[in-house]
Amino acid sequence: MPSTRTDATVTLAGIARIAGVGRAAVSNWRRRHDDFPAPVGGTDVSPQFSLAEVERWLEDQKKIRPAAQGLDRLWPQLEAMGDRDVTGMVIAAVGARLAQVDEHTVIPVKLSTEQRRLVGRVVDLAAQEKPDKSFERLLARWLRVHTRQIVTTPAVLADLMVEVAATLYGPGNPSTVLDPACGTGSLLRAAAQRWNSSQQTELRGQDRDPVLATMTAIRLMVSGAASTDAVRTGVTAADTLLDDIHAAVEADVVVSSPPSNDRDWGYSELATDPRWVFGQPPRTEPELAWVQHAVSALAPGGTAVLLLPPGVASRRAGRRIRAALLRSGTLRAIVALPPGAAAPYGLGLHLWVLRKSAEPPVDAEFLVVDAKDRTLPTASGRPEIDWSGLSDQVLRALAGRAVQGAQSLPVIDLLDERVDLTPARHVPVTTEALGDDLREGWKRLGARLGELSGLRDLLADIEPAPTGHEAAPAATTMADLERAGALELRGGQAVAEQQLHRGDVSRGGVPVVLVSDLLLTGAPGQWMAARTVSDQARAGTLTVAQAGDIVVSGAARSFDAWVVTDYRMVLGPQLYAVSVEETVLDPWFLAGCLRAPANKRQAGTHASTSSRVDVRRLQVPRLSLSEQHFYADVFRSLTAFEQTLRDLGAEGAGLVQSISDLLAAGRLPRRE
Repeated sequence: MPSTRTDATVTLAGIARIAGVGRAAVSNWRRRHDDFPAPVGGTDVSPQFSLAEVERWLEDQKKIRPAAQGLDRLWPQLEAMGDRDVTGMVIAAVGARLAQVDEHTVIPVKLSTEQRRLVGRVVDLAAQEKPDKSFERLLARWLRVHTRQIVTTPAVLADLMVEVAATLYGPGNPSTVLDPACGTGSLLRAAAQRWNSSQQTELRGQDRDPVLATMTAIRLMVSGAASTDAVRTGVTAADTLLDDIHAAVEADVVVSSPPSNDRDWGYSELATDPRWVFGQPPRTEPELAWVQHAVSALAPGGTAVLLLPPGVASRRAGRRIRAALLRSGTLRAIVALPPGAAAPYGLGLHLWVLRKSAEPPVDAEFLVVDAKDRTLPTASGRPEIDWSGLSDQVLRALAGRAVQGAQSLPVIDLLDERVDLTPARHVPVTTEALGDDLREGWKRLGARLGELSGLRDLLADIEPAPTGHEAAPAATTMADLERAGALELRGGQAVAEQQLHRGDVSRGGVPVVLVSDLLLTGAPGQWMAARTVSDQARAGTLTVAQAGDIVVSGAARSFDAWVVTDYRMVLGPQLYAVSVEETVLDPWFLAGCLRAPANKRQAGTHASTSSRVDVRRLQVPRLSLSEQHFYADVFRSLTAFEQTLRDLGAEGAGLVQSISDLLAAGRLPRRE
């Protein structure tokens, strides 16, 4: 393991989390208190402070919240222990002690004295709640920090995959469940919750990353899903394709989300491997190597459920293997999931359902389920997956019941020159489905119209106060508020082109907002890896707006201000992040005032080529906090009014498309 470092540091945002206040309050403390700890690193924009000095100062000033005795306070020390692997092993040691197991028996490295001391502190704090809950919180925090390095299967998807396997396996508990690419053990944990209440089902896993394999073992022990002895022999660190530790095991169930797009999977070394019963996988088709490995690991009658990229169902290089899987009756179904079900979140992944039979079934059929549209509208405008409806659709289809979006096809009809098994190509759009789309579309349109009517009635009551009724409140500027410590203003910075990703934001990715995006689409068009964002934000070379901050565009053509409500974002040049001290300013009130057209006119530079707005000159009326809250409520209603108008346009466009499909299919009712 790499050497550890013990100089735990914390940023202004970390201090704010420990104290339970906003970042602007911490900035204000720095200005007002001469004894506030001096930075020990970082930059002028993003300084870093000694955690020990900060804790002493907060305690002396009685500014530390009681709840901060927990994870927020200890996390910087965990991170200071070292890199991803070191921190992971320390967290695993915490889990081992919570499971009342000697960590020396399950942790493959020797921890230092300081690391063991920190493990003891974390365990003492975790004694206040259930061990599995404490460990899962630590694991989730570690995964968030390293989200670009570690791909996990969301718990709700893991539950669905296990239920699919259970549907085909039938009643009773399988004797062995295997995940040959177990990662942090989400699928094995779901299998344990489904089958292993009495620990009669043997759980086996393997992963080439020793830290992840250790995490899986610890999770199973902490949750009580398996005994220490069973986990020690059942979860192994090794490359499954090149060194299958469980080769002698015949599993009743295999559930896995194997790595994809891995060109260095062992193509040359495994050219004559006996697992390739259905054909040697091409170098460009590592996923089909995992499919055949899963089948080879099954006992007769066993079931496998794999999460794979959609291209595996249609790429030309894999057509012969797909055909062989179909002819043998091994590949029973493919389910198309909605985008966002798992990483990479911009793709609609597929579930492959396989069964190992002694003989090919007569008149074999293949089931396709197209569930890619199983989503629900949300107030934010970002659809969420309808997991309940998705699960019901898939499980009913697998049980042989007639379900919309599912089709059972004769295998012989699929054995053409392409063997394209993409569900959307084989599930016809029925008149009933089009009718349902229309009915749902009109229903959503009616709901939007109702929202618009209510907001219209609310906003239409707003009238200006009579002239001379009372004096207009005095105004202040953003510059004055910044000097007074009521807010912190941070300018956006240029982002290196090579660090930008385009397309839908992957899980853990952070959207990057540029002025060009606001001008063209009004939405972020690029994103960055979360780890890169965290590293550069600490170094002060990147500006990140968090939930509760206000973003202001200083470009005249895209001038706007809004409150960040649900996710952080990276800001490019001419954009500003404003963090407010909420005991002085209401962020919604401030955003509503800043975006006023009159503010743009008086603070604009009016340059001949590219007009800009001097954000520090923007004016805000001086109002009490209670009056600000009233103005903030009005601005929230105005924001909802704008969003509803946009949603109304989107719903109308969807209805136009549905009716156009009916027209093109000739499915309008005939008139005599």
